[in-house]
Amino acid sequence: MILDILLQAKPAAPGGGFNMIFMMVAMFAIMYFFMIRPQKKKADDQKKFQESIEKGRRVVTHAGMHGKVASLDESNQTMLLEIGDNVRVKMDIAAISMEATLLAYPDQAK
Repeated sequence: MILDILLQAKPAAPGGGFNMIFMMVAMFAIMYFFMIRPQKKKADDQKKFQESIEKGRRVVTHAGMHGKVASLDESNQTMLLEIGDNVRVKMDIAAISMEATLLAYPDQAK
């Protein structure tokens, strides 16, 4: 019975290979423009932000810790993050997620 069904199936149309290649290229283009490109842009923006960190700036780490940059080392790889009164933590600059907005600290604006 299965053999009868398989024998009744029509053979593939000629030129089917071109359609397959076109579909693969189209799928890759869609993936690039909707997934890869936005992630790359976000990573580039994050890297620019981390390079522009300066002393006195309020930041949030990837772990959710809020604080103020107390100092940066000479190589701009690590910093001291002030998270409370006389509490400073040495952190890698790559751990910084974003800048804390003025909405979070309206009374402590520069």
